[in-house]
Amino acid sequence: MDSGIGLLPAAAAVRRLRPDADIVLSLDPAGMPWGLRTLEDLTERALAVAEAAAAQRPDALIVGCNTATVHALTALRARLEPELPVIGTVPAIKPAAAGGGPLAIWATPATTGSPYQRGLIRNFAEGVQVTEVPCRGLAEAVEHADETAIDAAIAAAAALTPDEVTTVVLGCTHYELVAERIRTAVQQPGRPPLVLHGSAGAVVAQTLRRLGAHPAPEAPADGTLTALLNGTASPLPAAALAYEEGRLLQAATPVR
Repeated sequence: MDSGIGLLPAAAAVRRLRPDADIVLSLDPAGMPWGLRTLEDLTERALAVAEAAAAQRPDALIVGCNTATVHALTALRARLEPELPVIGTVPAIKPAAAGGGPLAIWATPATTGSPYQRGLIRNFAEGVQVTEVPCRGLAEAVEHADETAIDAAIAAAAALTPDEVTTVVLGCTHYELVAERIRTAVQQPGRPPLVLHGSAGAVVAQTLRRLGAHPAPEAPADGTLTALLNGTASPLPAAALAYEEGRLLQAATPVR
């Protein structure tokens, strides 16, 4: 679940590891972006999207959204667990900090500077130089596959990123869809290759652990794909097909 197509990286990771998995994507295009909403409104919309997914009787629910994890994970778990395991998406600050930094955390304005993110920095990046970079408009630009707006938002965030940064944490799942464009914008000539840390792989690994399941990339590719847009079964949004992850899901498992 997510406000929009930021759930594609995690869904594609599921598909690569478990081609036999039936995947349900639950989105809120009518309410996206969530980061501009009040906490109460965001939580209400996240619960509605989650309950639409839960009605399909899945084995687990991945909250493929950093903002929803920061602000609504407690409410989602209170509503759905223990019957339905709920796995949040946490910015990959811990593994990024293990590299020693200096590092930058690219996130939405709603997540940047939040007590949640500051707590992760305090717990996992003590002694590491960390720059929090608010990426205004980037998630929305990615959501609509607006190439001009994506370029402008990435350039603005890159300008806020110190030249000496060696690692960038992609603190919004939408950003993983344009990871290589971010790398190109931040990479400094003559510097070591920039390291990017997304969350999709770790989130899917944690989901399999919660279910007592294992990766099986060799399994039969017979998994189905269902997309719910504000609770209604629909084709994938056209913008999803602008990205490799969306095309993978569409090609591997046409939407029911």
